[in-house]
Amino acid sequence: LSWAPRPGLSRDNAAALLASGPDGEMLWLDVTHRPGQAPCVQLMGRYLLPPCKQRWHTCAAFLPQEGLLVCGDRRGSLLLFPCSSSSGWVAESTSSVNGGTDPVVEDSGKELEHSCLLQKGALPLESPLSVLFGLHGKTGVTSVTIHRGHIYSTGRDGVYRQLRLRDQQLEVLQKHRPCKGLQWIEELHFTSDGDLLVLGFHADNFVVWSSRTGENIHCIPCGGGHRSWSYCSSPLAEVFAFIKSGDVMLYHREAKPCEQQVLLASLHGREITCVRRLGAVEVPGHATFNVFVTSSEDTTACVLVLSENSRAAVPLARLSDHISSVRTLAFAIEPGDEGFGDEGLSALLFSAGGRAQIECYRLLCAGDTASESAVACQVIHMASHRLDKHWEQKKNRHKLVKMDPETRYMSLSVVPGTSTKQLPTPWKFLAAACSDGSVRIFGLLEAARKLVLVAESFHHQRCVLKVETFLHTWAGGERYLLCSAATDGSIAFWDITGPIMDAADALHQAEGEMQLLGECCCLAALLHPLTKVSVALLTEPVYPALDAPLATIMAHSCGVNSLHIRETPEGRYLVASGSDDGSIHVCLLEVALGRGEAATGTCLQVLERVSRPCAHAAHVTGIRVLRPDLLLSASVDQRLTLWNRCPGELVPLSTTFFHVPDLAELDCWEVVEAGGELRYYCVLCGQGLEMLCGTAPSKPPPQEAPQ
Repeated sequence: LSWAPRPGLSRDNAAALLASGPDGEMLWLDVTHRPGQAPCVQLMGRYLLPPCKQRWHTCAAFLPQEGLLVCGDRRGSLLLFPCSSSSGWVAESTSSVNGGTDPVVEDSGKELEHSCLLQKGALPLESPLSVLFGLHGKTGVTSVTIHRGHIYSTGRDGVYRQLRLRDQQLEVLQKHRPCKGLQWIEELHFTSDGDLLVLGFHADNFVVWSSRTGENIHCIPCGGGHRSWSYCSSPLAEVFAFIKSGDVMLYHREAKPCEQQVLLASLHGREITCVRRLGAVEVPGHATFNVFVTSSEDTTACVLVLSENSRAAVPLARLSDHISSVRTLAFAIEPGDEGFGDEGLSALLFSAGGRAQIECYRLLCAGDTASESAVACQVIHMASHRLDKHWEQKKNRHKLVKMDPETRYMSLSVVPGTSTKQLPTPWKFLAAACSDGSVRIFGLLEAARKLVLVAESFHHQRCVLKVETFLHTWAGGERYLLCSAATDGSIAFWDITGPIMDAADALHQAEGEMQLLGECCCLAALLHPLTKVSVALLTEPVYPALDAPLATIMAHSCGVNSLHIRETPEGRYLVASGSDDGSIHVCLLEVALGRGEAATGTCLQVLERVSRPCAHAAHVTGIRVLRPDLLLSASVDQRLTLWNRCPGELVPLSTTFFHVPDLAELDCWEVVEAGGELRYYCVLCGQGLEMLCGTAPSKPPPQEAPQ
């Protein structure tokens, strides 16, 4: 049995009672209570739950605008049922219009039972319109809440999920993990000041966790979650009642003025490892807002806005799907999404880090004058991938040795231009630098929401720190190129056009078998040119290897911590890198294509190399090529230096000290001001976040002193 508020009826004297019975049948009963009279009961609908071992529902909520009912069951599934088309809903609506003159049952016993049997025969047994089977695992769904058009579900799997309704189908947008150890989540409470309270049980304590402050507001010892309980809060007091050992216990706490005042709220619990700028959002009546995404060692990524006027960073969304630290981020910018207008931002966000885990999200950002941050952000979880996923599905895996369980993704780069007419189906390809010495290529199929590994190479034989991809175009077509840097100071250049086109062809062949597309082994069988075994016999994922690198240069004496590539107006490529030894290296590349029908390969020619030893006093962890003649570098020594690239040397133009310790990454962009002046912006992250702005001369004088 469970109660659910009925839309259109007063909460004080009416509610919907949902009862699960034999053979998975669930009844919807409207119960109305009037003072001095027996409760009135009317059967409104009959529903059939999907088959499972424990076939009963645990919670439910109505969607009044759509005329639908969403409920959770003991198996952890979310179900969507129709209720506007049932005869019970129509009868209830007619009764309301006529002033409630339809007869209802007010007596109990045989008369009530006989009336319900008659109504059951007249009502159809409805099947679910949408089923998300086992969404919250085998421990069941604990609550379903409707808030601002979105559906929120909680379970005993330690997460709560945000969903939306699309074409009468439930679609998961994202999941949230409140805090470590809170595995038993019971309910969500949305407060009037915009905070979200997560109610649950941690060990034998009842916990109220605030998503705004990221801390426990209350922790009450009660013995655990296997008991009847109730919680109520108001601006004046908070009350928690529960049953323990047959006794009714009451916890009452009056509201007290907060003596602690937060001067500056933190963005993350630990250091920030990466920052990327998504773009700018124009809001009427406000200054331009820059939207950023940061990642951290605290296993989360944060979408935030930063205004130049307020100089405050306001978080919009927090992504908590990672089980280990988040090391790197990458974007694939797309046109604005429907419903967010032409002024909005739409992008695919890839995040990766420890435990060889990659997560993919779609971000939709647009101006919203009604919100506190003036920017609204919608996050949709698209896909995820873990290298050891097949390992967890093995039998007797405790008898085997797991190979390199601590593989970590160090850097990501989205392959540009992979949605062109050359590919039969729209793919997004992603390159990853891995700590196990490999360079891996992944493919994202948005329709199936699958992220699959399509190629890899262990050429470096040591930890790969950075990876960058770029697209070389000419009159005859396109070539997809990749640049990777390792801990020995080497930089390798690859042609990955072949694996990408093979993956696209394999997808095109398997287009009619979407259920096979999600299995890595099936895709690998299609991609691998030497695979002759059938898909059914292929039990281990086998991935085609990348070809040997086109060229390898020793740019530094030790690890390469920063890497950036920029195309010159002449069609050449500047590759800038920074190292642990404080040096900066710049090389100019030219891509040469084989001539004739027989020579179809790609060749790289190094035209120029410039090195600046001891450019910084510590690790160079950020570098950007602003123009063919301008370079920007940042280091752990907290210096941001602008360099002029001259023939055979790098000349410092200016140096600025920033305030972020342990610099991890930087991102740069340029903005043309109203007067036509070009300004460069830079955001740095580490033990904090800082944004700087500056200008550069049109033709930097190479011999002048730093300004």
